[in-house]
Amino acid sequence: MSELDPSERARERERERARARRSRNRGRALVWLLRLVVAAVVFFAGLAVGRALESGGESAGTNTTVRTLEVTTLTPQETVTVTVSSP
Repeated sequence: MSELDPSERARERERERARARRSRNRGRALVWLLRLVVAAVVFFAGLAVGRALESGGESAGTNTTVRTLEVTTLTPQETVTVTVSSP
């Protein structure tokens, strides 16, 4: 097992730091890419829902219903009187 001189140890530490930085940068890039994809999916889903709501009423057109109410006289119901005596 051979010992590294100080300049070689410094270079090795710098290489390790560079690898760690690349790894962190790659992770950050993936997070931002995922955020961008989610934002695009939400945006296009909103467009699809908006178009569906907008075009849903066109095929039906205007629907108007006219009802005429007839006035009728109500006949009173027959009433019955009940008398109860107490014992």
